[in-house]
Amino acid sequence: MYQKDYILRMIEMLADLIAGILSLIKKGDFQRASQAIENVFYDFLKQDAAFFDNIPREDLTTKLLGEHNFTNGHLEILAELFYVQAELSEAQGKQNNSLGYYEKSLTLFEFVEKETKTFSAERQSRISLIGDQISKLKIRIGPDKN
Repeated sequence: MYQKDYILRMIEMLADLIAGILSLIKKGDFQRASQAIENVFYDFLKQDAAFFDNIPREDLTTKLLGEHNFTNGHLEILAELFYVQAELSEAQGKQNNSLGYYEKSLTLFEFVEKETKTFSAERQSRISLIGDQISKLKIRIGPDKN
Protein backbone atom coordinates (compact mmCIF):
# COMPACT_ATOMS: atom_id res chain seq x y z
CA MET A 1 0.00 0.00 0.00
CA TYR A 2 2.75 2.46 0.90
CA GLN A 3 4.68 1.69 -2.29
CA LYS A 4 1.54 2.28 -4.38
CA ASP A 5 0.91 5.64 -2.66
CA TYR A 6 4.55 6.60 -3.17
CA ILE A 7 4.38 5.79 -6.90
CA LEU A 8 1.15 7.77 -7.24
CA ARG A 9 2.75 10.78 -5.55
CA MET A 10 5.76 10.43 -7.85
CA ILE A 11 3.48 10.40 -10.89
CA GLU A 12 1.65 13.51 -9.65
CA MET A 13 4.96 15.28 -9.06
CA LEU A 14 6.12 14.17 -12.49
CA ALA A 15 3.02 15.70 -14.08
CA ASP A 16 4.01 19.11 -12.70
CA LEU A 17 7.57 18.70 -13.95
CA ILE A 18 6.37 17.59 -17.40
CA ALA A 19 4.10 20.64 -17.61
CA GLY A 20 7.08 22.86 -16.81
CA ILE A 21 9.25 21.15 -19.42
CA LEU A 22 6.52 21.45 -22.05
CA SER A 23 6.31 25.15 -21.22
CA LEU A 24 10.06 25.51 -21.80
CA ILE A 25 9.71 23.72 -25.13
CA LYS A 26 6.84 26.00 -26.14
CA LYS A 27 9.00 29.03 -25.32
CA GLY A 28 11.83 27.61 -27.45
CA ASP A 29 14.19 27.11 -24.49
CA PHE A 30 15.37 23.71 -25.71
CA GLN A 31 18.60 23.67 -23.72
CA ARG A 32 16.84 24.11 -20.36
CA ALA A 33 14.12 21.65 -21.39
CA SER A 34 16.73 19.05 -22.31
CA GLN A 35 18.57 19.53 -19.01
CA ALA A 36 15.31 19.30 -17.07
CA ILE A 37 14.45 16.04 -18.83
CA GLU A 38 17.85 14.59 -17.98
CA ASN A 39 17.40 15.63 -14.34
CA VAL A 40 14.02 13.92 -14.18
CA PHE A 41 15.53 10.70 -15.55
CA TYR A 42 18.09 10.68 -12.74
CA ASP A 43 15.68 11.81 -10.02
CA PHE A 44 12.89 9.37 -10.82
CA LEU A 45 14.54 6.42 -12.58
CA LYS A 46 18.17 6.63 -11.38
CA GLN A 47 19.50 6.31 -14.94
CA ASP A 48 20.39 8.74 -17.67
CA ALA A 49 18.25 9.10 -20.79
CA ALA A 50 20.85 7.33 -22.94
CA PHE A 51 20.37 4.12 -20.95
CA PHE A 52 16.72 3.98 -22.04
CA ASP A 53 17.42 5.25 -25.56
CA ASN A 54 19.61 2.21 -26.16
CA ILE A 55 16.86 -0.29 -25.36
CA PRO A 56 14.90 -1.26 -28.49
CA ARG A 57 11.17 -0.55 -28.30
CA GLU A 58 10.32 -4.26 -28.63
CA ASP A 59 12.45 -5.11 -25.58
CA LEU A 60 11.49 -2.26 -23.26
CA THR A 61 8.99 -4.01 -21.01
CA THR A 62 10.86 -7.33 -20.92
CA LYS A 63 14.22 -5.77 -20.05
CA LEU A 64 12.93 -3.23 -17.57
CA LEU A 65 10.51 -5.51 -15.72
CA GLY A 66 12.65 -8.63 -15.81
CA GLU A 67 16.23 -7.42 -15.68
CA HIS A 68 15.93 -4.09 -13.86
CA ASN A 69 13.01 -4.74 -11.48
CA PHE A 70 10.90 -1.86 -12.73
CA THR A 71 7.22 -1.69 -11.83
CA ASN A 72 4.28 -0.54 -13.93
CA GLY A 73 4.61 2.79 -12.12
CA HIS A 74 8.20 3.13 -13.32
CA LEU A 75 7.09 2.26 -16.84
CA GLU A 76 4.42 4.95 -16.73
CA ILE A 77 7.00 7.50 -15.61
CA LEU A 78 9.29 6.43 -18.45
CA ALA A 79 6.38 6.66 -20.91
CA GLU A 80 5.83 10.27 -19.84
CA LEU A 81 9.52 11.02 -20.23
CA PHE A 82 9.60 9.50 -23.72
CA TYR A 83 6.56 11.62 -24.55
CA VAL A 84 8.25 14.84 -23.47
CA GLN A 85 11.44 13.84 -25.33
CA ALA A 86 9.30 13.33 -28.44
CA GLU A 87 7.81 16.79 -28.01
CA LEU A 88 11.27 18.32 -27.63
CA SER A 89 12.63 16.48 -30.68
CA GLU A 90 9.66 17.52 -32.76
CA ALA A 91 10.06 21.17 -31.72
CA GLN A 92 13.72 20.95 -32.75
CA GLY A 93 12.75 19.56 -36.16
CA LYS A 94 14.13 16.09 -35.42
CA GLN A 95 11.13 14.19 -36.73
CA ASN A 96 12.70 10.72 -36.88
CA ASN A 97 13.87 11.00 -33.26
CA SER A 98 10.47 12.30 -32.27
CA LEU A 99 8.72 9.37 -33.95
CA GLY A 100 10.94 6.88 -32.10
CA TYR A 101 10.22 8.49 -28.74
CA TYR A 102 6.47 8.63 -29.42
CA GLU A 103 6.49 4.95 -30.38
CA LYS A 104 8.36 3.97 -27.20
CA SER A 105 6.00 6.09 -25.13
CA LEU A 106 2.93 4.52 -26.73
CA THR A 107 4.32 1.02 -26.25
CA LEU A 108 4.78 1.64 -22.53
CA PHE A 109 1.44 3.39 -22.00
CA GLU A 110 -0.41 0.59 -23.78
CA PHE A 111 1.43 -2.02 -21.71
CA VAL A 112 0.60 -0.25 -18.46
CA GLU A 113 -3.02 0.20 -19.56
CA LYS A 114 -3.32 -3.52 -20.27
CA GLU A 115 -1.57 -4.66 -17.09
CA THR A 116 -2.97 -2.27 -14.51
CA LYS A 117 -6.24 -2.80 -12.72
CA THR A 118 -7.14 0.89 -12.48
CA PHE A 119 -8.71 2.98 -15.21
CA SER A 120 -7.07 6.30 -15.98
CA ALA A 121 -8.78 8.83 -18.22
CA GLU A 122 -5.48 10.74 -18.39
CA ARG A 123 -3.63 7.65 -19.61
CA GLN A 124 -6.35 6.97 -22.19
CA SER A 125 -6.13 10.56 -23.37
CA ARG A 126 -2.34 10.37 -23.62
CA ILE A 127 -2.54 7.11 -25.61
CA SER A 128 -4.95 8.73 -28.05
CA LEU A 129 -2.83 11.89 -28.35
CA ILE A 130 0.36 9.92 -28.98
CA GLY A 131 -1.35 7.72 -31.56
CA ASP A 132 -2.46 10.86 -33.41
CA GLN A 133 1.05 12.35 -33.22
CA ILE A 134 2.58 9.15 -34.62
CA SER A 135 0.13 9.15 -37.52
CA LYS A 136 0.86 12.79 -38.35
CA LEU A 137 4.61 12.29 -38.16
CA LYS A 138 4.51 9.21 -40.38
CA ILE A 139 2.65 11.22 -43.01
CA ARG A 140 5.20 14.07 -42.81
CA ILE A 141 8.24 11.80 -42.80
CA GLY A 142 6.91 9.47 -45.47
CA PRO A 143 6.77 5.68 -45.52
CA ASP A 144 10.29 5.12 -46.83
CA LYS A 145 12.06 7.24 -44.21
CA ASN A 146 10.94 5.68 -40.92
